[in-house]
Amino acid sequence: MSERLIVVSTDCHAGLPIADYKPYVESKYHEVMDMAVPVQVEMMDKASESFLIKEINDAWREPIRSELTGAWDYKQREKMLAQDGISAEIIFPDGITEQNTPPFGAGLGLSPRQAVPELQWAGAMAHNRWLAELCANDPARHLGVASIPLLFDVQQAVEAVRWCVDNGLRCVMIPTMWLEHDPYHHTKYDPFWEVCEDLGVVIHFHSGPAPHPEYFGPEWPTVDNSEQLPGAMGAYVSEVMWWLYRPLTFMIWGGVFERFPRLKAMIVEGGTLFMIPPWLRLLDHNYTDVQFSAKLGDFRSHLSMAPSEYFARNCGIGASCVPRADLDIRDVIGAELIMWGSDFPHPEGTWPNTAEYYKQTFADFPEDAGRKILGENAINFYGLDRNHLAEVAAEIGPTNELFH
Repeated sequence: MSERLIVVSTDCHAGLPIADYKPYVESKYHEVMDMAVPVQVEMMDKASESFLIKEINDAWREPIRSELTGAWDYKQREKMLAQDGISAEIIFPDGITEQNTPPFGAGLGLSPRQAVPELQWAGAMAHNRWLAELCANDPARHLGVASIPLLFDVQQAVEAVRWCVDNGLRCVMIPTMWLEHDPYHHTKYDPFWEVCEDLGVVIHFHSGPAPHPEYFGPEWPTVDNSEQLPGAMGAYVSEVMWWLYRPLTFMIWGGVFERFPRLKAMIVEGGTLFMIPPWLRLLDHNYTDVQFSAKLGDFRSHLSMAPSEYFARNCGIGASCVPRADLDIRDVIGAELIMWGSDFPHPEGTWPNTAEYYKQTFADFPEDAGRKILGENAINFYGLDRNHLAEVAAEIGPTNELFH
């Protein structure tokens, strides 16, 4: 007997076309926004030339132009989620794909590089205001990830988290890279970790940010240095996952999860699950194999568990568009930590071919593990309303026949 599955995508994206954020930006920033938006659009155009092959991207976009408006239009979004059989979603800001990103660099990259703190905060809160409206359509199905430029002002970030929770947002994204700012093992961030723990707010790191000038040249994206820097994209895609894991390396060794044992953190769209076990093994090696590091002094007595144990207790993995080969090593990673994501509406995601992806990836897959990865793990990690999502799944969810 077939049964509908509750599917939760832990990696979806939404955002207004950049100029449309103006009503959500404080009026005192409207004039500077009018000047900044054309510049940001120009930079996005140039960046997309590096990251998206125009002919391929245009061909992918052409037959689904109206559906792509689901990145900001709620009715269209509902249709796309139904088409994919997704009962609930975790919604990140967007970026260059449809140029539907918050102004002032407050989008998916959320980098402090060349940012004006006051303006980046203004762009972030504009996005958060709009996102709260979007998610209010059905808060049990749509969990918005607020943009929080934590590096510039910890107290402002604490206040922003309280605003987010008051307005229905209980997930936040903080910068993956800190550059010249204090890294995340600094105790100055403890008030932020504390408020997130107290209010049940999940911290997120999303892949993409990296030291782009090192790969593409200091003038990128305004100058194309591909001839002088061959293989730049290969170097970037080979290293970008390490910049995603790096914040957790600092947080684990810094004792953040020791001091705040109920704090939750997610790494999303890491690209390759098979890199996580050796990364954790490296951390554990430096915790347990003391004969190799005793001369460096005591850097572990403030921890009561091995790094991999903190990761298993406090962290989750947003496994976007995960291939079958990665899922086959689920027991090495910990099947309870893996949470699938569609990456809607990005061209590297499963949409609009998610139904076929299910068949190809989960055929002859253990049903219990498949249910966990596709939805049950996320329900537990985020504390979702399972009964409500079961009602949604009864209408749109794929059936368990995909495992057989």
